[in-house]
Amino acid sequence: MAVQRIHVVIFGKVQGIYFRAYAQAEGNRLGVKGWVKNRADGAVEVAVEGESEKVEQMLAWLKQGSPGSQIAKVEVKEERPMGETQFNIRY
Repeated sequence: MAVQRIHVVIFGKVQGIYFRAYAQAEGNRLGVKGWVKNRADGAVEVAVEGESEKVEQMLAWLKQGSPGSQIAKVEVKEERPMGETQFNIRY
């Protein structure tokens, strides 16, 4: 199966509402690897790696967001897979 990696930046109301925890739970549920972290500019940054179908499912979730989030804009960039081993929150 093809492994895909995307780098996503999500803008809007995405900090202070447990977005990272929800994203980590969804990433683990789907079995994708990578990380999620807050940025100083108020956005959330996410790297997602795994089977293409699962990566697309995670991207769909990120575009919808967690309860309480308000997604204004989502930027997505393809990257070369890096062999991530888990999905975690970066601080």
